[in-house]
Amino acid sequence: MGAVNTATTVDGEDVAWFRDSDSLAPAARAAAATLARRLGLAAHRSAEVALAVTEAATNLQRHAEDGVLLLRVVRSDGLAGVEFLTIDSGPGMADVRAALSDGASSAGTLGIGLGAVARLSDHFDLHSVPGRGTVMTARFWPRTADGRAVHTPPAASAAGLTRPISGETVCGDAWAFRTVPAGSGRPVSLLMLCDGLGHGPLAARASQAAVKAFHEARDPSPAGVLDAVHSALRGTRGGAVAVARIEPDAGRVLYCGIGNVSGFLIGDGPRRALLSAPGIVGAHMRRLRTFEEPLPDHGALVMHSDGLTERWNHETLPGLLGHSPLVVAGHLLREAGVRRDDASVVVVKGAW
Repeated sequence: MGAVNTATTVDGEDVAWFRDSDSLAPAARAAAATLARRLGLAAHRSAEVALAVTEAATNLQRHAEDGVLLLRVVRSDGLAGVEFLTIDSGPGMADVRAALSDGASSAGTLGIGLGAVARLSDHFDLHSVPGRGTVMTARFWPRTADGRAVHTPPAASAAGLTRPISGETVCGDAWAFRTVPAGSGRPVSLLMLCDGLGHGPLAARASQAAVKAFHEARDPSPAGVLDAVHSALRGTRGGAVAVARIEPDAGRVLYCGIGNVSGFLIGDGPRRALLSAPGIVGAHMRRLRTFEEPLPDHGALVMHSDGLTERWNHETLPGLLGHSPLVVAGHLLREAGVRRDDASVVVVKGAW
């Protein structure tokens, strides 16, 4: 049916990756319609989701190089919705505004145009770099029969992607994000990424145990969370884990990591690396050390597993930081993701 593999998001929802092929559009349309109905979206809303996904998939099929489409469930405040993301490696759009204008649709698509996809969705974002590639995302929440939104949650400040190694059906990587109160000031954000040792179900078991321990940890310091994850991963394969604590009022991030998880702060100018120590969480973990770095103005925090190389440079992607965390994550996966390993990347932006 065109699906390359499936993975699991931090909240346990199934996600499906579809690769560019002759069956991409019909497979994605069928999956989107089924998913929307299963989540309880009304018939008219399910049809809109299917239509938008088909337009996006057909654009990939007709014009993109190495295009993929991700379809998944999103949840907020008791509501369930559908989100899709497309990633391709070119040729890119020289004039995004024109591509989104009414009546603009490439030959061979449904003819509704990307502008209509944007209007049908509750959240839409697109970033394209000519010669490099395009990332587009759209999110669909329930609507009434007359098109009114039931509830539109605010844009998320953290978003990530996980992709299994070629040939596997589950990803051994996982990430998690939560906020904790900080007295009278702005909330503090905690982010964790775990790369379960190896691949497949046993690696996924370790990473999901890390997610559970992260949410249950009573000590919200990076070292405290990592200690809780270390205890939870005993008896599993273990993994590489990093934890970041973002303190907006203090203007700083505290970071503690063990193993091959990469962390970076990006903004104007070159990126700044966040340091991790060697070891395996759940097995051999040396004394923890927490590092402090100032938060970049109008920047972002990026964490990824070694399923992405570190040979990416946000400065070569003009305008990237003006887009949503999910679009940023999509571009980094496109730029640096490898097929011979599980891959995960998470971006926090707008949390300070």
